Amino acid sequence: MRARFGPRDLDFPDAQLGTMRASRPADSPQLLRERMACDGYLWLRDLLPRADVLAARHVILDHMAAREVLSPGEPVTEGVMPPGGRGLPMNGNRGISHLAQVLKVMEHEALFRFFETWFGETALTFHFKWLRAVGNEAYTGAHMDHVYMGRGSARLHTVWIPLGDIPVDQGTLAVCAGSHRLAGFGRIRDTYGRMDVDRDGVEGWFSRDPLDLSARHGGSWRSTPFRAGDVVVFGMHLMHASTTNLTQRFRLSCDVRYQPASDPVDPRWVRDGKGHSNLPPEKTMEQARAEWQV
Repeated sequence: MRARFGPRDLDFPDAQLGTMRASRPADSPQLLRERMACDGYLWLRDLLPRADVLAARHVILDHMAAREVLSPGEPVTEGVMPPGGRGLPMNGNRGISHLAQVLKVMEHEALFRFFETWFGETALTFHFKWLRAVGNEAYTGAHMDHVYMGRGSARLHTVWIPLGDIPVDQGTLAVCAGSHRLAGFGRIRDTYGRMDVDRDGVEGWFSRDPLDLSARHGGSWRSTPFRAGDVVVFGMHLMHASTTNLTQRFRLSCDVRYQPASDPVDPRWVRDGKGHSNLPPEKTMEQARAEWQV
């Protein structure tokens, strides 16, 4: 399959962008912990009921159709983007991301069960939900999540949820396996990985060329075709990005966060937290990387 990763076109899978290692929710806790420690992520197949995910997808697409951001004359369920079309902001503490059928997926009991076992205590999730419709030619650059939400628990985890069946050429999550622990990323974790985009006034993406990053520092980039019901779980210091959406269909996905309820919480993302400051960055990542010598 043709894919684009950063500025580079490639055939997926290949030596530069391989396939994620699959895990199952029924795998032993010891095996899952060993894989998380080694790879920095868990791709959990069928953790969520497929019917629930597809029901949420339909609600979101109906919302987009009502706001005329889908291509007229095409089936709403296909999520086709019109030429010169635009996306639709859906992040937040309320609105479409908090409708009952959508919230049922993002705060599904299966997620709470998984994390309560993982943490060994009650789990908490942020009120803020990062719900996205990613259009043609759009992608996410390489980054670590700590720079956006690092003021609370050190045990905070991201859950990436594909809202539908998503092939790699439609813009899938890609992870740099081992980047959370490899020595080659040590300097990055100690500089960029301790940054706060609001406090430090620096843009959040570390690189727009993920393959250059792994060539310099190590790690192995991996992605996969996802299906409704899958989730990917990872911590705050795993470098990750996305492939580019080369299709004319919106890629629907959501990022949600889970942590132990007893840990401190980043106030920007709970209850009526205000999120990011939305001030323009005072420093480019190129300037910051030069200062950090990474």
